Amino acid sequence: MTSPLQQKIKITGPSMVTANRTSDGVVIYRTAAKGWSTALSDAAIVRTAEEARALLAESIADDVGAIGAYIAPVEVKDTGRIEPGNLREQIRSEGLTIDLPVPA
Repeated sequence: MTSPLQQKIKITGPSMVTANRTSDGVVIYRTAAKGWSTALSDAAIVRTAEEARALLAESIADDVGAIGAYIAPVEVKDTGRIEPGNLREQIRSEGLTIDLPVPA
């Protein structure tokens, strides 16, 4: 299997790096301060393949706090608001799609 860093990265617009937190699986976003946040509005936005590759590399290196990091598209509105750029990220940003069973 090819490492994400060895794959050709194609950026067609604003993008960010997302992953899941290792402690509980919550969706998280890489920040410009080299940390992680559960708020999409805190995500570091990249616009070139080189920037995306660098952000992804530092994110993958932080495998203690996050797992499964990858680059995903975003839309940056005129107001500066960041929104998911595709259906997958929209679903992930809204949380669980099913109700989990409640222990009795």
